[in-house]
Amino acid sequence: MCFISFFFLFMFMLMNMVFMLYFLMSNTVVFLEWEILSFNSMNIVFSILLDWMSLLFMMFVSLISSSVIFYSKSYMSSELNLNRFIILVLMFVFSMMLLILSPNIISIFLGWDGLGLVSYGLVIFYQNIKSYNAGMLTVLSNRVGDVMLLMVIAWMVNFGSWNFIFYLELMKMDFCSWVISFLIILGAMTKSAQIPFSAWLPAAMAAPTPVSALVHSSTLVTAGVYLLIRFNSLLIGTEFLKMLLLVSGLTMFMAGISAVYEFDLKKIIALSTLSQLGLMMSILSMGFSDLAFFHLLTHAMFKALLFMCAGMIIHMLNDNQDIRYMGGLSIYIPMTSLCFNISNLSLCGIPFLSGFYSKDLILEMVSMSNLNFIIFFLYYFSTGLTVFYSIRLSLYLMVNEFNLFSVYNLYDEDYTMLKSMILLLFMSVVSGSFLSWFIFSYPYMIFLPINLKIMVIYVSVSGIIMGWLISSMNLYSLNKFLKFFNLSSFFSGMWFMPNLFTYGVNYSVLKLGNSLSKNIDFGWSELYSGQGFYNILKNYSIIFNMFLMSNFKIYLYSFVLWMLFMSMFMLKWF
Repeated sequence: MCFISFFFLFMFMLMNMVFMLYFLMSNTVVFLEWEILSFNSMNIVFSILLDWMSLLFMMFVSLISSSVIFYSKSYMSSELNLNRFIILVLMFVFSMMLLILSPNIISIFLGWDGLGLVSYGLVIFYQNIKSYNAGMLTVLSNRVGDVMLLMVIAWMVNFGSWNFIFYLELMKMDFCSWVISFLIILGAMTKSAQIPFSAWLPAAMAAPTPVSALVHSSTLVTAGVYLLIRFNSLLIGTEFLKMLLLVSGLTMFMAGISAVYEFDLKKIIALSTLSQLGLMMSILSMGFSDLAFFHLLTHAMFKALLFMCAGMIIHMLNDNQDIRYMGGLSIYIPMTSLCFNISNLSLCGIPFLSGFYSKDLILEMVSMSNLNFIIFFLYYFSTGLTVFYSIRLSLYLMVNEFNLFSVYNLYDEDYTMLKSMILLLFMSVVSGSFLSWFIFSYPYMIFLPINLKIMVIYVSVSGIIMGWLISSMNLYSLNKFLKFFNLSSFFSGMWFMPNLFTYGVNYSVLKLGNSLSKNIDFGWSELYSGQGFYNILKNYSIIFNMFLMSNFKIYLYSFVLWMLFMSMFMLKWF
């Protein structure tokens, strides 16, 4: 099943590439309507929008998913339910395709909901309490976004059709545009894990590593960004984009700081994904949707590769994820280390790797834009933090001493995994340059003073120095460093967000539920329904029973009373 799925997705990727090149060269957009059901005056139509953007995104999704399925053949080889896992991944990819191809809000909602539902199934794949908690947090956070899309569907009834692609310009003139913009942005924030919905992304690392490579690089988390790109012409000029700019900048900053304090390998990579999502959202909210799309695609490549390398390392180190136990891996597993380092450097934006083309262009457009100092600071400081945690991670894994076993056997000869990683390695190196030729029909001309131009180099060098200093600290001085700041729990805990948005939200709701249960279910409703009704009926039935049992006595007694009453009445009147 692995090989069939890989072959199908790889062929689908090649087909998408051919069509994308043709559509891009001829500047073509194809809008297809497939009539599923026609009954009297009612017809159900499924719409498909094919343009260079949807085809390019589908090409990248199918490339990454084919590599991940090929990788899973070896990674999940000891899994008893491998076919179930592959079917779940294929359902996930199908939901993503549905979302990418749809110009219709209903079919987007089907894909969107499918992503949330299947991701829940994948996160709880290893069935233990940690996975269940993570899965529940993931699915409930995503439900908020689902409800927002349902409300968009309700509001779009005003326009007479759910094909939003036709109404984006018309909506601007209406009050509905404000409501729809707000709902779309809020829905995208939940799916792309912006503050305050960030807690679920690191928690979802409970899923198998191939799922993390697919879900948290190119599919689930990028669905929100893609939706905003599609709705971009409606959103431009609204006040909500300014709010989104600040929130996504803070997400980028928060994720960077949390990654610096984190020691779990997969969580560090998840937090770097969160940081890059903040970067995409913030540049999108400035109006550069093509740059956001460019970074989305380049990031998908090197992040999927980074997760795959991390999975291979975790496998070899006896399922251990703590980077403090790792070290010296470049000597023992050179191929995996090569892939890991190249994807890590691409994440940092080192020149002429894929991440450089998108990140450098984004930062230079930020420098050109008319923005305040807070946003400028958040962009550049977050870039410095990205280099900081990436260098720290590389030094912990590749340079420091190996701390796990005294006797160990690390091998780098799992060719199934290596083949899938080398395919992505090639793309991580070249995708930035060829995408910049595809996406931008004309080059961005950027003129900046020399200090602003090399500001990226300043922050990157600062990040490299800090990463080296932190990774070379011994344990005692590291403890002093944390004690000096006394903020490590705040920073490493993502600004207390996982606690605030689990216990913080649950506590008041559960307390309210408890008081309602105590006062209404076991209180007033017991008094006036269940037990109370029973007591009233019981008392009445006792009285009726008394009447029935002493029928003759009561008859005589009532006769006596009647005679007394009549005699009194007669005496009064006569």
